[in-house]
Amino acid sequence: MSEVSLLSENRNGIAWLTLNRPDDMNAISLEMVSLFETYLAQLAVDDGVRVLVITGNGQAFCAGADLKQVLDSLDMPPGELDFIDRLCENVMNPLRDFPKPVIAALNGTTMAGGLELAMCADLVIAAQSARIGDAHANFGVYPGAGGAAVLPRIIPHNVAKYLLFTGKTLSAEEMHNYGFVNEVVPDDDLEESAQSLALHVAAKSPIALRRMKMVANGAADKTRDDALLHEMYEFRKHQRSWDMQEGLAAFAEKRKPEYRGR
Repeated sequence: MSEVSLLSENRNGIAWLTLNRPDDMNAISLEMVSLFETYLAQLAVDDGVRVLVITGNGQAFCAGADLKQVLDSLDMPPGELDFIDRLCENVMNPLRDFPKPVIAALNGTTMAGGLELAMCADLVIAAQSARIGDAHANFGVYPGAGGAAVLPRIIPHNVAKYLLFTGKTLSAEEMHNYGFVNEVVPDDDLEESAQSLALHVAAKSPIALRRMKMVANGAADKTRDDALLHEMYEFRKHQRSWDMQEGLAAFAEKRKPEYRGR
């Protein structure tokens, strides 16, 4: 029996999803898509989970979609979701709008769909040896999950086009300099560093984080004034939350707050 292609584990309130096809550079398969669909739906409503971390097993974070399965899915009957439809609509989009912070821990090669998967995360931490690029151009494939649409919103346009047009990869440190990677750590420290970062974020108010993420995600598509109005609207709602009142009371009383996420 083959091993499960996506592993799920709860580590002290931090959900870890580990891509587990190391012999295939963790290429995204249909089975992996199905497991993502199941786990993301469960974790989104699990109050015992505060932060989601996604990483890979072996030498790659993810080298992209399994191109053989993508090719096979092109013959799907009209009206049925093909491989890329399911990957974009049921995995990538829910990850971008996931109601909890998402951290991508890049343990190695991160290309094509793997880069697009990492782009869905709120924070990116990378092992020093990780190589990051687009690679779609190397196979005559067009990016369908954000490579051309989202990458230029994260890093400088000319750098995004360099990755898109050449199919080359850059080092974790280079991508850190361009603002894609938040932290670069020694390879052996990646898992511990990602868990430490996740626990640090998890200690914050879940409802405050959710509202911050929603406003920040929408800010790029709004004028400055509209983004400020959105922020103020969410602030007025947040004023009545348990967590804001608890946070202010804890500050006044010089104690650790006990957030409830409401």
